Amino acid sequence: MNQLTAYLGFGGNCAEAMRFYEKALNGKLEVLLTNGESPVAEYTQAGDENRIMHARLVFDGGVLMAGDAPSAHKYEGMKGFSLSLMYATADEARRVYDALSEGGTVTMPFDKTFWADGFGMLTDRFGTPWMFNGGMHPF
Repeated sequence: MNQLTAYLGFGGNCAEAMRFYEKALNGKLEVLLTNGESPVAEYTQAGDENRIMHARLVFDGGVLMAGDAPSAHKYEGMKGFSLSLMYATADEARRVYDALSEGGTVTMPFDKTFWADGFGMLTDRFGTPWMFNGGMHPF
């Protein structure tokens, strides 16, 4: 089976972000592996032992993976994409939109559009851009 899965990069706060996403998306964090816990821990740069090497979150309809950049690399944030979530109803989409907007920046308030009963956009407090669709209309 082919599947496209997003892999997010963070600058040292991956664990906090993935725990936030686990709650907001009502998912299950299956993996949260630090560099220090990995099979290649001996090669980890000093000070990076607690950075996340790999995280995997499973939620209804998707998988989200992530990790922290090594501290020796300049982390420039996330750019040029949005994670788009599609829900059967506007109420479902609105629930997750509200949860992920906590501490973030709303770029488009959640409202009815010509293509959906509800649509909104935001960048969460970790710098991840999101789009939400609920109750899609055929057009």
